[in-house]
Amino acid sequence: MDENNSNPFKNDETDKEIDINETIDKADDETKDDVKNDEETLVKDDLQEKYDILNNQYIRLAADFDNYRKRQEQERENLIKFGTENALTKLIEVLDNFERGQKSLENVDDCAKVKESFDLIQKQVYETLTKLGLEEIKAVGEEFDPNFHEAVMQTPTSEHKEHTVIAELRKGYKYGDKVLRPTMVNVATAE
Repeated sequence: MDENNSNPFKNDETDKEIDINETIDKADDETKDDVKNDEETLVKDDLQEKYDILNNQYIRLAADFDNYRKRQEQERENLIKFGTENALTKLIEVLDNFERGQKSLENVDDCAKVKESFDLIQKQVYETLTKLGLEEIKAVGEEFDPNFHEAVMQTPTSEHKEHTVIAELRKGYKYGDKVLRPTMVNVATAE
């Protein structure tokens, strides 16, 4: 035995001393690396799955929105078409009365009869347009409102309050809240 060798079973030349703690630490590090790699793989797989789900939801939502847009466009076209058909159907009745009036007036010399026929047809036209939603804009005696009235004249007067409509030069009409044509008016101003 060698003086330096205190272990009788140790052979310096052939055996190396094995440190058990070091071996355990290496095994633990390898296991930790394997677990860490497995966790990273699970996280990546989980993220990929979530991405795929969200991507599919997005694609479905985009398709649903495109279908909704097309449906709305079709409905809008149908409403316009139906509204036009409805208006034309009602106005055809007025045309029929114009034709009847024209035939009945061929042999009439009495102007009162012509005026009466004209008044009846005009009344029917106004009633038909009113049923379709057309409204006449009231003007005379009202305060001037540039949203509904178009001032084409101003008359200095003391008989009417300033900025009051004193005459209607052309009727104005609105459909609901939308002005189709403003009323042309004469507005009172201070003398």
